[in-house]
Amino acid sequence: MAFVVTEPCIKCKYTDCVDVCPVACFHEGENMLAIDPEECIDCGVCVDECPVTAIFSEDEVPEKWQGYIELNAKYAAEWPVIEEGKEALDTADEFKDVEDKKAEFSPEAGG
Repeated sequence: MAFVVTEPCIKCKYTDCVDVCPVACFHEGENMLAIDPEECIDCGVCVDECPVTAIFSEDEVPEKWQGYIELNAKYAAEWPVIEEGKEALDTADEFKDVEDKKAEFSPEAGG
């Protein structure tokens, strides 16, 4: 069972999770990250590193964010791998406590 990045990551894109990941399963979009379910080894070390609580085990993704399971699989195949942490987005402080950010999602690749 893979881990999944959900809506709280949008417009924040903290990369603390990337720094602790033992495999290259994170992919970078313009304003959020995604986890490749084929590469994720289900270790869970990324979960506690996320400052906005955006990462869940696939079987524990809240109902309101179930669509992010498919979104992660889709965009992990399109976005580039990110293997090192970097600064969060300039919008991170403004958006870290915002709920219902799906409209802010950008499908563009990051980097």
